[in-house]
Amino acid sequence: SGPWMCYPGQAFQVPALPGCRPVLKLQCNGSKVPEAVLRDCCQQLADISEWCRCGALYSMLDSMYKEHGVQEGQAGTGAFPRCRREVVKLTAASITAVCRLPIVVDTSGDGAYVCKDVAAYPDA
Repeated sequence: SGPWMCYPGQAFQVPALPGCRPVLKLQCNGSKVPEAVLRDCCQQLADISEWCRCGALYSMLDSMYKEHGVQEGQAGTGAFPRCRREVVKLTAASITAVCRLPIVVDTSGDGAYVCKDVAAYPDA
């Protein structure tokens, strides 16, 4: 496995992580995430290669914004009515750490638990 498996349009398609969507919404709005909901999200992430977990979270976040027609720079609308965009990105980036799932942060194979690249995406 490697990072080349994760790019959209390749043979490997990153799922939209339907189990993690409620986790992101609840965490971002300051609500407690039920254990069963978190377990579903973590299981879906665990099924994805550690090279691709951050990309999967980014794809999920991007699709959530697109579904709600949110434009770049807007806050307080759509999927996250009480959450600033930066907070949404940081919350998404930390889901791997909440699940205690390692990720690969660069091609050297260095690992981490928080997706720094999710927070860095300007259009996420």
